[in-house]
Parts: sequence; structure tokens; C-alpha cells
Amino acid sequence: MTLLIVGATGTLGRQVARRAIDEGYKVRCLVRSSKKAAFLKEWGAELVLGDLCYPETLPAALEGVTAIIDAATSRATDSLTIKQVDWEGQVALIQAAKAAGVERFIFFSIIDAEKYPEVPLMEIKRCTELFLAESGLNYTVLRLAGFMQGLIGQYGIPILEAQPVWVTGESSPIAYMDTQDIAKFAVRALSVPATEKKAFPVVGTRAWSAEEIISLCERLSGKDAKVTRMPLNLLRTVRRCVRFFQWGWNVADRLAFTEVLASGRPLNAPMDEVYQVFGLNQQETTTLEVYLQEYFSRIMKKLKELNYEKTKTKKQKDKRSPFKKVNSQ
Repeated sequence: MTLLIVGATGTLGRQVARRAIDEGYKVRCLVRSSKKAAFLKEWGAELVLGDLCYPETLPAALEGVTAIIDAATSRATDSLTIKQVDWEGQVALIQAAKAAGVERFIFFSIIDAEKYPEVPLMEIKRCTELFLAESGLNYTVLRLAGFMQGLIGQYGIPILEAQPVWVTGESSPIAYMDTQDIAKFAVRALSVPATEKKAFPVVGTRAWSAEEIISLCERLSGKDAKVTRMPLNLLRTVRRCVRFFQWGWNVADRLAFTEVLASGRPLNAPMDEVYQVFGLNQQETTTLEVYLQEYFSRIMKKLKELNYEKTKTKKQKDKRSPFKKVNSQ
């Protein structure tokens, strides 16, 4: 089987690539820059240049491909809009996959997307699911809630650096999951017939509110968080303002997602049956407590080592300083 991974340089995509390579799949990655994707080649993946937003680049990338795992999505730093990447690009990929005779298509969506038609990314994910189901491809949809990796920049680093931690409205509890665990489900779906032409929630062991995560980070780091609450109405006003300008469309669409995060409705789902279908052990899934504990343990150890080196260097400088000798005489 030749497996094409789209979005392989992203937070999730790179873990999918790593997992697939480790399990012996012949992995090909669709990338926009071979330089930025050099690490994938070092792991053993084949790189092929292409871009979802340029459909003419897709047929060559799909030659000989048996299955696709699609982890592509627009990034906050992209100049392209959510509509261009997550809708037009995805539609082009699905159509090209159908034309190329691809046998399996694994797609990542967002849980409860149908409940937020006013949020562009959620509505686009819902529409893409429908388009994929009607395409005739043998698909599997994995509906995610959130990545644990994103919590480091959102909570971990600001708390360690005594910077503000931003919380919006009544925070929705979210069942975050380690991307390494999500990758297990994606790769396993390729070999489990019971996952064909179906959608599954793939979420963490429990849902956590922003306040609970902050409290956990405080306990693990030994530092107090500086929590700053951003009024939801203010963000709505900002969104409406930037929407007037073309350069602000992508910003406005991303600000709309705060409606989901501040709704108070949990992003979670039962997972017992999902683990049974995929044949995976729920006890092996990383919990948020363990993930953050490992992160803070590494960071605190590194900080201690840096402080030790600084103290050691200072003592050595003091010993060599001629001024110290003069003062001691």
C-alpha cells in the first residue's frame, strides 16, 4: 500500500506520518516546500511537491496511491482563507482521489460541527463530510475535539513566563487528545473494515475546562497564573469590524471559533465502542495530567540545569576577577 499523507508538516500530520512509517507503510507526503519537510524525508517518507489550492498539482502526486490520510487545514499564519484551504482545497483533493481510483480516504473533522452553522470552520467541516460521503470514495471520518500540544502555548508557556493567560466567556470543557494517540486511530482505520464509510469521535479521556487546566498547570509548575478574561462581546465586535476588510476575512473567521470555545457546551463524546471497533487499548491513551506533568518535568529540569550552569559560570568569573583579589587584600 502506498499511503499519501496531506498536511504532513502540521502538528497532527507529522505524527500520522511517523506512525505510518513505523508500522511499515510506504509513505508519500504532499508538501508545499521540500525544505520545510526535510525531516519527513529523513524519517523515510517520499516527498512530492503539490498544493491543495492548485488542483493541477494533485494528479501526479496521486499516481499509484492506494490510500490518503488528510490532515490538511489552514493555519493562522497562512495568507489563504479557511474557505480556500478547508473547502475548495479539500473538494479538489476528494475529486482528484476519486479520479485516481484511491481505495481509502481518512479525513479529520471536528466533533459537533453540525451544531455551529454560524462558525465558518465548523460549517465547512460539516459540508466536507457530506461531500466526501457522496463522492463514492471508501472513507472514514475522525471527529476531533482538540490537541494537547496546543495547550503548551496557550497555558504552559504563559504561566512559566508570568504572562497573561487569556480566557474567553464561559469556557467549554474540551476532551483534548495527544496527536500521537490520534495518529494511532488514523493509521489503524486503514486496516479495519468496520471503519469504512463511517464517522467516529476521537477524543481524550475526559473534558477539561480552561479553569481546570490552569489549576493543573499551576500545581505542576509551582507558579500562579495571571488570568485575563476577554469579554465575548468585545471579540464579536472586533470580528465584525475586521470583516469589512478583505485582509481581515481570515482573522474574522478564526475569531468566530471563539463562539465554540466560549459556549459552555462540552466538546466530548463516549469512546468505549470506538476503542472496540479500532481494536485499541483505552488504557494506553495519554491523559492530560500525564501529558502536562511530563512537559513541566522536562522544563523544570532544564531550568534547574540552566540556573546551575549560570551559577557555576559566575563563580568561575569571580575567582578569575582581579578586583576580587584587590578587595580581599
